[in-house]
Amino acid sequence: MEVQQKLPVYRILVIGANGGTGKQCVAIALDAGHHVTAMLRNPDKLNLRHPNLEIVKGDLMQPDTIMRYLENKDVVISAIGVSGGLFSDKPTTLYSQGNKNLLNEMQKTGVQRAFFISASAIEISPVLPLMVRLAEKYVLQKLLKHMYADITEMENIVKQSGIDWTIMRPPKLTDKPVTGRCRFAINNFLKNCLSISRADLAYFMINNITNEATYKATIEIGY
Repeated sequence: MEVQQKLPVYRILVIGANGGTGKQCVAIALDAGHHVTAMLRNPDKLNLRHPNLEIVKGDLMQPDTIMRYLENKDVVISAIGVSGGLFSDKPTTLYSQGNKNLLNEMQKTGVQRAFFISASAIEISPVLPLMVRLAEKYVLQKLLKHMYADITEMENIVKQSGIDWTIMRPPKLTDKPVTGRCRFAINNFLKNCLSISRADLAYFMINNITNEATYKATIEIGY
């Protein structure tokens, strides 16, 4: 991945800041010198302190709790996610209704830039190895059918909005450290897109806030 020139300081709102990707977004943004507001339902869960960090309580399913924190922000990163795993899939509207609420509040406050996290297996990539395609279609999409259905609805809602959105479609997420190096495809499929660390996913978003090539685009990212 090409590293852009040194960025100016941005005011970033990270929603879902106690999740794996959310925490990485907060840490990497702070390390880059940005000002971060970390929003989570239980602020006590984020054990991080920094002069440029504000930790606040908010819930996308309760839109009246988030509007005040959108004021004067340059970008929002929605890193929300349901708890559980492959065998804990339940009906949810967190992704669709939660991010719909966010978009409504963004419109009121004039915030125009946001990242939303989806998943590469939402669409079966024709450039993946055959066995991976079969596993995604007949295993992953079946076991996570409720979550994927809601994420698909979220993508539709985001794409209909008038903001400068970017939908990230990462493959398998790992906890490996940031490298600052990855491959990505804009509005296309990425060959052998099999894994990416949460740290490098966060690094990409923080370093492409003003990259207009990523505006109103879906991005597959991987090593």
